[in-house]
Amino acid sequence: MTKDMTIGKPTKLILQFSAPMLIGNIFQQFYSMVDSIVVGKGIGVNALAAVGSTGSINFMIIGFIIGLANGFGILVSQRFGAGDEAGVRKTVAMSVYLSLFIAIIVTILSLLTSMPLLKLLNTPSDIIKDANLYISIIYAGIIATIFYNLLSSILRAFGDSKTPFYVMIISSLVNIVLNIMCVMGFKLGVAGSAISTDIAQVLSCILCYRVVRKHEMLKIAKKDWKLNLKVCKKLFILGIPAAIQNSVTAVGGMILQTIVNGYGSVYVAGYTAAMKIAALAEQPGVTFGFAMSTFTGQNLGAKKYDRIRIGIIDCIKVSTTVNIFISLFLFFFRHQIVSLFVASNQIGVFKVSGQFLVVMSLLIWDLGLLFIYRSALQGMGNTMIPMISGVLELVIRLSVAIILPRYLGFLGVCIAEVSAWAGAELLLMIAYYVAYHKLNVKSITASEQSCI
Repeated sequence: MTKDMTIGKPTKLILQFSAPMLIGNIFQQFYSMVDSIVVGKGIGVNALAAVGSTGSINFMIIGFIIGLANGFGILVSQRFGAGDEAGVRKTVAMSVYLSLFIAIIVTILSLLTSMPLLKLLNTPSDIIKDANLYISIIYAGIIATIFYNLLSSILRAFGDSKTPFYVMIISSLVNIVLNIMCVMGFKLGVAGSAISTDIAQVLSCILCYRVVRKHEMLKIAKKDWKLNLKVCKKLFILGIPAAIQNSVTAVGGMILQTIVNGYGSVYVAGYTAAMKIAALAEQPGVTFGFAMSTFTGQNLGAKKYDRIRIGIIDCIKVSTTVNIFISLFLFFFRHQIVSLFVASNQIGVFKVSGQFLVVMSLLIWDLGLLFIYRSALQGMGNTMIPMISGVLELVIRLSVAIILPRYLGFLGVCIAEVSAWAGAELLLMIAYYVAYHKLNVKSITASEQSCI
């Protein structure tokens, strides 16, 4: 189910590519929300806070994995767009080697540092034990997470967003059923929730693999598995900065989590509910970002630079329109959404989560632009500026979080989050237009030389 994004109307291609992936991502976030709902209502507010307190350190690892896989997928999409079938196979084979190596290292480091990090984040003493148990079980499944994301990125590089969509729906439904059984049926507590997530991730990995192995272009021969350091270097150049960028962004989240932890378990629970809702609201932006990475990568490989410009403009229009509707929904229905997570008598939780969602609703359109420009740059092979944008996010988030909460309390934490989006988006926008201008000049120069 490959899709050549170098021909046809960009808007139609982007929407066709994004639609199934958006639904799949929403399902993924939906089962994450169900996870929190089951824990919050099935065990209690402290259990919800325990799971929520691991969010930032979890994203530091998962974000690293997603960034790495997306970086590897960029080279696959570029070679697919160029029609280089041998290059695609070699790239995929080397990606498998690097992913296996990184999976082993990351798993060991994550398990060793989970408790020290939770203590560093000032995790409340009444939830830290459950928090460590939950995240340790999640970390035990890192190898499945890495290979699921690698296989998904390869399929997306081929323009296939439908397979990850089907896989995500199946695994999400399995996760939801297992979650209810393990937490409410077998009374396994937060451990049951984590075990359900790991099993669903393994299932996702297996299902994606069964599809990938059927692609003719991915019939990898023995010669393709021969170590090629040149290809490995290119993969690292694209993958590592994208991975670091996500992890650096996660560090900013860890800083905010530390501040929130200092307010107590009620604030942690409210922040957890808000972040789960925020993660769902961000999915259109995330999805359009994935679409632009594949679209840009394929058209760069095909040397169709003007299509990149048109695609960006069309994607911005669609993303902004969608995010305006999301903004209005968050603003007017925030209390009804939060009521899914906790009992109606938890007034403190409602106040905390509602405050965060109001602030987020004001700038979620800007977050959508951030994803588009960042992914376009990555698709063009520029992963350094997105990494720097991650550092800028960290600096802004840290600066604002140190100052404003002293005067505004939790509202200062909310402002720190959205101000980081705005600063990073501005850098990425400027960097994209500079990079595109260089591509355009290069194209004009090549055309002039061919006429001589």
